[in-house]
Amino acid sequence: MHTLGRAAPKSLLLEGGNPVQRLALGRFWAARLNCPDSHPPCGQCRTCMQIEDDVFRDLILLNGAEGSLVIDEIRAVRALMNEPPAGPGMRVVVLAEAQFLTDKAANALLKSLEEPGPGNVFALLAPSREILLPTLVSRSFVLTLSWPTTSTADAERDQWSAALARFIQTGQGAWLEQTGKKGAVDAALGYGIIQDAQRALLQAGYGNPITELARVFAQRLDVVSIRQASVILENATKSLDAGANPAVVVEWLGFRLWGLVQK
Repeated sequence: MHTLGRAAPKSLLLEGGNPVQRLALGRFWAARLNCPDSHPPCGQCRTCMQIEDDVFRDLILLNGAEGSLVIDEIRAVRALMNEPPAGPGMRVVVLAEAQFLTDKAANALLKSLEEPGPGNVFALLAPSREILLPTLVSRSFVLTLSWPTTSTADAERDQWSAALARFIQTGQGAWLEQTGKKGAVDAALGYGIIQDAQRALLQAGYGNPITELARVFAQRLDVVSIRQASVILENATKSLDAGANPAVVVEWLGFRLWGLVQK
């Protein structure tokens, strides 16, 4: 990204990783384009600190996970695109979890991506390019983060992933038996199951399915369904974040994905 910062694209799409990593890289990008240090970002100057705290005047952060990617918000951003940045750097509009853009908001965004005005750039953050409108992707320079590695997994996670793959194809198998066992799913395992499903969805979108679950997604889901599956997985993550029962969350996840595959 240091090299890319010398000639910043009008729209940068950051995919892969997890939401925390994507958002951190979005802020890094804003700091790279605004930090006054000779080797930006320094991480210590007033500009870098303000960006880290989301109070920098030339950083506009909208987060789809918080419901802010709607038509009115995008129109407000577009109104700024004819104005130069407030400071000597660049105005960076970060759209976190851009997969939650409504269709109207995404269409309103397109013209700004093409002609954002001097000194204005966009950063779209999403799990994968396949779950965004192709017109947004085609107007963006894409960087892919690697999926985070886990220290645990192992045969147990593989068994859960395989059970989910069989369940969403047939509605049968060990999935319900496993989720119904008292204490079988704690929060850590719940997050791991969701992460494995997100990784499988990404593999399917890239046309390189490795796991059994990824092969099911690749065979049974089209582009629209892949976007819908991503939203289901994000909602499951939010439920765990809110303290919901992990067993109930993963069971719900299985039923939602099964319904999507059966369409």
